[in-house]
Amino acid sequence: MVTSTNAALTVIAATPLEAGSVRRAVPGVRVVETGIGLTKAGTERYDMVVSCGLAGGLRNDVPTGTIVIPREVGTTDGQTITCDPRLSAALVAAALQLGHSPSQERLLTSSTLVTGDARREMAERGFVAADMETGLLRALSLAAVRVVLDTPHQELSAAWLRPATAVADPRLWPQALWLWREAPRCARLAAAVLALALKQLSAA
Repeated sequence: MVTSTNAALTVIAATPLEAGSVRRAVPGVRVVETGIGLTKAGTERYDMVVSCGLAGGLRNDVPTGTIVIPREVGTTDGQTITCDPRLSAALVAAALQLGHSPSQERLLTSSTLVTGDARREMAERGFVAADMETGLLRALSLAAVRVVLDTPHQELSAAWLRPATAVADPRLWPQALWLWREAPRCARLAAAVLALALKQLSAA
């Protein structure tokens, strides 16, 4: 059922996996599948938007499965976006209710996959995780719920920016097996947090 809260909301998800998880968790909500780095997105400006999906962890103490609901989103060119306090608080409350303690530290939006020394450098600048979409969005109200997939201990090849090509490379098959197991679990968790947050907002 579409409520007044989620009727006004657009959910941004980069990939079919992330978008499908949201559609199953929140039937009726508007979901825009943007492609990685907004490659499939137009120039739309949103009223209320939540960026939902996966992220890369930047610190050794942020493992796969960590929920990130940032207060701020920064970009590599120095821009900072403050997240909507009401939406973010609802997402945090939902994560806690589901038994998780989310990080509310800064999320980085990068135009490239952040790996190697770049993870450490961005962590030293105060970022806990990175994605390739949130900080590029244009919206009056913005929030994000991202779940860490890759980490400094579990690096992903940049080849995965083109999944069809990467999966054909035998050298990447061990990563493919890990992704097959972990990526759906993390995407479902992000969607579950969003679903509960929207339910609680609608009931308020």
